[in-house]
Amino acid sequence: MRTSAPGQSALLMADVADFLEARGVRYAVIGAMAAAVHGVVRASLDADAVVVLQVREAQALRQALIEAGYEAAVRTGDADDPIPGLLEIKDRHGNRVDLLLGLRGMDPELLNRTRQVRLADATLEIVGREDFIAMKAFAGGPVDLADARAIIDLDRGSLDLELLRRLAQRFGRDAVRVVQELVGDAD
Repeated sequence: MRTSAPGQSALLMADVADFLEARGVRYAVIGAMAAAVHGVVRASLDADAVVVLQVREAQALRQALIEAGYEAAVRTGDADDPIPGLLEIKDRHGNRVDLLLGLRGMDPELLNRTRQVRLADATLEIVGREDFIAMKAFAGGPVDLADARAIIDLDRGSLDLELLRRLAQRFGRDAVRVVQELVGDAD
């Protein structure tokens, strides 16, 4: 384990990334860590990633994590929840990583558009900017929208607006409307 104290969830994410890669599980880091990679730094006590796993596969992964010395729990969402399940991983210092077991509307190609970033001798797969912005538009909370707006403002010219609009459509009308507001109608 790379962690040695509380407040090191990014290092725990590096451990979890190694764990996932060793088992052939593809993932993309999302949330505050992805925002930081894309240029918007904000504090967070945990690290988040999305994986494409069924709940029964997550249960097997949970057991392997426990055997490796982590605390791990699987939670499932109800029929209305856009997140079908969550695998919560903690180390002995209380650092936490949440693995979302998919997200309703998520483009399955998201895992092919990640950006690799090195952290503590690990390579992390970070969600691409357009996917990140579309996910934030779907989530729709104040922090989510602030993250999306800031990332757009940092380098609007390099965004693939066609891809962004297509991704927003997968999340539904509200996400499309939010993305239109964020990027403007002039495009």
